[in-house]
Amino acid sequence: PAFTWEVRANDRNYHMQFKKKFAFCLTKKKYAGNAIKTAKYNIFTFLPLNLYEQFHRMANVYFVFVILLQTFPEISTLPWYTLLFPLSCLLTIRGLRDLIDDVGRHQSDRNINSRPCEILSGKSFRWQKWRDICVGDIVRLHKESFVPADMLLLCSSEPSSLCYVETADIDGETNLKFRQALLVTHQELVSEESMATFDGEVTCEEPNSRMHSFTGTLEWRGETYSLDSERILLRGCKLRNTDVCYGLVIYAGFDSKIMRNCGKIKRKKTKLDRMMDRLVIIIFLVLLVMSLCLAIASGFWARMFQEKHSYLSALYKNTTPAQQAFFNFWGFTILLSIIIPMSMYITFEFIYLVNSFFINWDLEMYYAVKDIPAKARSTSLNDQLGQIEYIFSDKTGTLTQNMMSFKKCCINGTIYGTGPGHENKQPSGSGLTWSHHGEKKLDFCDATLLEAAWRDSDPVLREFLRLLALCHTVMVEEKGDQLVYQAASPDEEALVLAARNLGYVFLARTQDTITISELGKKRTYEVLAMLDFNSDRKRMSVLVRDPQGTIRLYTKGADTVILERLQRRGPNETFTEMALDRFAEETLRTLCLASKEVSEVEYSKWSRRHREASVLLQDRTQELDKLYEEMEQNLQLLGATAIEDKLQDGVPETIQLLKLGNIKVWVLTGDKQETAMNIGYACKLLTDDMEILEEKEISSAPTTPSSHSEILEAYWVSNNNLSGSGEVLCSSRLSQPCPEASCHKKRAVIVSGDFLDKILHMGEVLKEKKGWLWRRLACCRATGPQEPGSLVEKAFVDLATSCQAVICCRVTPKQKALIVQLVKKHKKAITLAIGDGANDVNMIKTADIGVGISGLEGMQAVQCSDYALAQFSYLQRLLLVHGRWAYLRICKFLRYFFYKTFAGLMAQVWFAFHSGFTAQPLYEGWFLALYNIFYTSYPVLSMGLLEQDVSAKKSLEFPELYVIGQQDELFNYRVFGITLLHGVSTSLASFYIALWAFEDGIGSKVVGDYESFAVTVATSALLSVLVEIILDTKFWTVLSFLMVTASLLLFCLFSFLTQSIDAFRIAPAVFRFPEASRNALTDPYILLVVLLSLVVNTVPSLTVRLYRTITGKNTIQQNIRLKARQEPEPSVELRAHVPHGSFHRRSSYAFSHQEGYAGLITRGDSLRTGDTRRAT
Repeated sequence: PAFTWEVRANDRNYHMQFKKKFAFCLTKKKYAGNAIKTAKYNIFTFLPLNLYEQFHRMANVYFVFVILLQTFPEISTLPWYTLLFPLSCLLTIRGLRDLIDDVGRHQSDRNINSRPCEILSGKSFRWQKWRDICVGDIVRLHKESFVPADMLLLCSSEPSSLCYVETADIDGETNLKFRQALLVTHQELVSEESMATFDGEVTCEEPNSRMHSFTGTLEWRGETYSLDSERILLRGCKLRNTDVCYGLVIYAGFDSKIMRNCGKIKRKKTKLDRMMDRLVIIIFLVLLVMSLCLAIASGFWARMFQEKHSYLSALYKNTTPAQQAFFNFWGFTILLSIIIPMSMYITFEFIYLVNSFFINWDLEMYYAVKDIPAKARSTSLNDQLGQIEYIFSDKTGTLTQNMMSFKKCCINGTIYGTGPGHENKQPSGSGLTWSHHGEKKLDFCDATLLEAAWRDSDPVLREFLRLLALCHTVMVEEKGDQLVYQAASPDEEALVLAARNLGYVFLARTQDTITISELGKKRTYEVLAMLDFNSDRKRMSVLVRDPQGTIRLYTKGADTVILERLQRRGPNETFTEMALDRFAEETLRTLCLASKEVSEVEYSKWSRRHREASVLLQDRTQELDKLYEEMEQNLQLLGATAIEDKLQDGVPETIQLLKLGNIKVWVLTGDKQETAMNIGYACKLLTDDMEILEEKEISSAPTTPSSHSEILEAYWVSNNNLSGSGEVLCSSRLSQPCPEASCHKKRAVIVSGDFLDKILHMGEVLKEKKGWLWRRLACCRATGPQEPGSLVEKAFVDLATSCQAVICCRVTPKQKALIVQLVKKHKKAITLAIGDGANDVNMIKTADIGVGISGLEGMQAVQCSDYALAQFSYLQRLLLVHGRWAYLRICKFLRYFFYKTFAGLMAQVWFAFHSGFTAQPLYEGWFLALYNIFYTSYPVLSMGLLEQDVSAKKSLEFPELYVIGQQDELFNYRVFGITLLHGVSTSLASFYIALWAFEDGIGSKVVGDYESFAVTVATSALLSVLVEIILDTKFWTVLSFLMVTASLLLFCLFSFLTQSIDAFRIAPAVFRFPEASRNALTDPYILLVVLLSLVVNTVPSLTVRLYRTITGKNTIQQNIRLKARQEPEPSVELRAHVPHGSFHRRSSYAFSHQEGYAGLITRGDSLRTGDTRRAT
């Protein structure tokens, strides 16, 4: 990266002079201010921007076109304002919804920008707002406050200017991380005056989205000092354990790394929405073609008529047949324009809104503990909840509660904490004096262990608990009479708390001593050396001299490394190994503890070599590792601990159900690989019979000729399937459940952020590979224009989607979004992202549906989400019940709206053939206006609101029902085509049966007139539509019944009102059908005609239903019920047996540990001088 970002301390004017181009010849400040703006609109842009977005919907463009046509009096059939009003309503409803969402964003921005902070102004610090911060300012931060911008740490109140931060909002980890200021700024900047005169200049890389890297230099007083990410405090971190710290602002506002990772707000459209847009275009084109054909026919008819009836030429002297055809074309266009009714879109919005309320009101998704209901923040995406194929989930705080608890241990061949049921009571009369130190309730209940600890008769147990209290890097602070522990990882804290609750209380530490209270007796141990943890060693040790003068080494670490360093393997060790397997089977995080006595002679030799190695300039780490290795041999095993990374309630069951519903769950986390894998097993995403593909398996080293990169192989196989050679075998394998032998093994992929970087940014991996595979891929590329980069992407997505589970660890917020983007791009799948922190915001915005968990990590995720839930487990109900129902309802609603529109209004076209192809309306104007609003919309509306095919309980019992939505079975072009044909056949029957009956003028009254004919066709069509809806409603409620009744009553009422003689007298031009219905529908002959139409229209659909039942064309529900009888439901219970494969995944020993803490302690950097008083 180019080092062109220059920051001068305390020099705002210097930064103001720089400008950069951003569009055409416009420029803006190079250095952004610290105010952020995530809202889309402001007062001036709301109207134009929102209208611009709304007119991206084809239907709105179409309606405007029709309104424009209506403004010409020659061709107008309705006053233009009658159409403008509903369109305005539609645009206003949607506009208001967008406005309300945006006001929420404005509010959140205002709250963040108005947070208080202290900025150096002149020679003193003044309280100002976050938005007032500029690049180059020096800011003072206090304990528990958030960092307002990316800053260089200058100094802090801690020894050696250390600073502890929590990065939960950035990567989801709650363990403390330390940052340290440069020695020079720590020593020199000791007062406000020295801060005010500080004029250092930082040169570093331009703002970017790489969260874990920073490179730069500080120039001050002629010296240059190098800077890295250990010196930087990122915006969004929380200051912990540090009273005060000072920082120089490097990147502010949108230039900060977290904001660079945030992504833009995208307007989300559902699959059905996009399909509707395409349908509107298709219908409009069909309508134009129909109007054109009818207009041409009208021209020919007019010419023929004029030739035949020349005595009427006076009527035609002003118009030619061509002119008449031209006007008729527009007349037909307007007349048929109601085939895409505006009322459908208004009803659509209403259905979406009410279905959103159903989500908000669902008591099964209400979290009583914190009083949080589910919330549908977006009302226009409900149907898409029924079509999800991939879920991308964060780990910390989404799947887990982010709490570690000490669950079980195995000491000297005895397992403690065997399960619930034991009361967490202290043995009577034990007089435990250490309990006042405890402020956290222990989640570990085993009275036998407490009693054994109190009796103090077992030396192994004593050593075990002593190790827990001594071997760690935890800091301790006294608040009143409470001890507060601050640990580098939550595992460490859980172990120290467990020791404390069992009587071994860690009280204080200095640079070279640790003081603990053992069953009420205070003892101080001299710390001779701390052998630090790192991810290769997977263990840490502490070498101490006890008050009696004995030197002991205490070691804890992953079982794989501890067990191979034991002095002997006796029955105890074998039993402990079995216990470890058992703990791993329950997906607990295991840890082995061991110790040994060290002689003075051995220690003095080792100590001398240790001192020499500590001051080496080259290969220091390797030399120290060798020494540590020497010391950590011939250990005696004390036992093992098991810690639970608590999952949220119901997570394994939810994931199991979603898998059965053919939904794939991917976990994207900022955490380390081992921790992520452990949670993968705990929540049943990974199982023991899976083959785990890690990075080394996916991209094998190109040096070995035989090992082709598996990722390319996967791509080649999938490509081959498509191209046709031997695909029959493959596809039949995939589509049919096959015996275990022939089916390929279940697989899971586990990759890291670095690996994804290679995939997402370049196709270099491919170019290194030689051999047949690369050559064949090159041939492929010659035929299809795909660059290597996108080939690698596609290959990775193909491999990942063919696996049962995918876990990506150590990923940045931007990478999370890119993964979601990849799957959307290559799989055209509907995606859902769920998370709870600021690090998930980008992913939530990118996915088709974003779900925010109202958790501990602030509310950023919820503010950007479409749906907010309190628990991950509520996702099953949101998707399998509400999502599926919403999809079913919307699809049925669309199907029937189109059906009733075609059934009622296509008769206009048939009438044209019998009215000289003039655009004469068949129906009364009022019937046309009210048909879609009052007469037929209510039953369809009740279907859109309340329809269910199976109950909520059954939906969760048979998650396989969810597949219907994923495959777009309920509404697609085929379904639309069938609906169109069905509607057309209904209108044909209604029209021609009436026409046939009216050709005979026989009736008890004279009813051979045009009005009676129109009423007969209208009534037949209306009743046929209502009967069809009645037949297809699966779920009858009082409302459904009322809606059908209301439709018929309203038809009678409005017919009576609009066709009364009085109305005709008042406005004959408006009410043109006086007494038509009363005249026609009181005639038994016409009633029989209506009945005949009804029977002719209903018999075919009844026949189809009967045929399906008889021929056993099973519905998916019947198939599932059959399946349920044949095979028991897969259990989500933990298996009792110990599988052979569990050893390789035991222990993710406090992998949230960080290297470096032991060094801080032994150097004394992290200890306040005042702490020494505790040790005496």
